[in-house]
Amino acid sequence: MTTPSTALERPSVPPALGIVVGVIAVSTASIFIRFAQQAGANSLAIAALRLTIATLVLLPFALNRCRDEFRALSRRDLLIAMVSGTFLGGHFATWILSLEFTSVVSSVVLVSLSPLFIAAASALFLKEPLTTRIVIGMLIAIAGGVLIGLSDSGGTVPGQNPTLGNVLALAGALCMTPYLIIARALRSKFSLLAYITLVYGAAAVVLMLVVLLTRTPLTASDPWAYLWITLLALMPQLVGHTSFNWSVRRLPAVYGTIPVLGEPVGSTILAMLVLGEVVRPLTLLGAALALAGIALMSLKKSGA
Repeated sequence: MTTPSTALERPSVPPALGIVVGVIAVSTASIFIRFAQQAGANSLAIAALRLTIATLVLLPFALNRCRDEFRALSRRDLLIAMVSGTFLGGHFATWILSLEFTSVVSSVVLVSLSPLFIAAASALFLKEPLTTRIVIGMLIAIAGGVLIGLSDSGGTVPGQNPTLGNVLALAGALCMTPYLIIARALRSKFSLLAYITLVYGAAAVVLMLVVLLTRTPLTASDPWAYLWITLLALMPQLVGHTSFNWSVRRLPAVYGTIPVLGEPVGSTILAMLVLGEVVRPLTLLGAALALAGIALMSLKKSGA
């Protein structure tokens, strides 16, 4: 038996193929989430179950292959895992909830603006300089986000409250900033399998605690919800994100932008084909600008 990470570790798997597989897998996330929500599953429960199922699938393999790494865990490592897992859980909870209120394209593009917040946080707290390329990318991405907001404010976007949905998606992007910055310390010390098991597990624990404290039901009115949540955990979470984590470390820096840009494009296409969503021209323009800005920022280390 192999996990997604151990399968990818085989030399015969080209890293570029991992990117392609990852894009296809993560693009299904918003579709599975919508189906689960329509089947009566609570959004917070979807987030908690997604990470719990993913962790339970990984755990037997991780305990078998990463015992020495887990034995070497320090209290500091566990604290970092819990803190980063808290922000990762917040990312999934807010983003999944956003899909109740706004369109897939708006939600997925806005939650992908995390590079914008990471650049700002790096400049403020890590004293990393903002290059001209990054500043221009930030301005373009912000302009795209504004256009999406203006388009959705017209009230024709599918959802009960597009403005609230867009704010929740931005909150999801914001949560990714401390998660990615904090998690660097773990990613550099542990193998991919040990790392994702720790972080996904920490996020699952945090979200399950929130579910218990808020008395959020884990049950759904339609049993199909459990199938969609299971597929959500297996495909976007395990196959998709694991493929990205593995591939981008083995490819030139320019490839690092593909995971960021691929999901919004793939999700939008699937939303149009599967959910029948209609993308307004202003929303499409805003999405294109936002993704162009993200691409410009993400290419800062590629030399392009």
